Amino acid sequence: MKDHEALFLEYHAENPHVYELFKKYCSAAFQSGRKHYSAYAIFERIRWHHDIETKCELGFKLNNNHRPFYARMYQMQFPNRANFFRTRTQRSERVGHQMEFVSWH
Repeated sequence: MKDHEALFLEYHAENPHVYELFKKYCSAAFQSGRKHYSAYAIFERIRWHHDIETKCELGFKLNNNHRPFYARMYQMQFPNRANFFRTRTQRSERVGHQMEFVSWH
């Protein structure tokens, strides 16, 4: 069975548009003056955009297990926003493994 990180990386490679939406809504929240925000809220905003505001046939689904990986990836890509999301220590971080992203898209 694949772990959450492996499943996320696979999903991200197949759905780079999801991260583009994630970045767009994170940037909007940051530019509104917020010092911290919720990856959960960003995910729900993506769902709203996809399901309600667009007539899109992309057919992607968002797995809630991917939220912490998107949050970490965003904070790694934008170091000036390193504490934008409050994240918990992952099991893999406790044993010295750090997630690496090959591509930000």
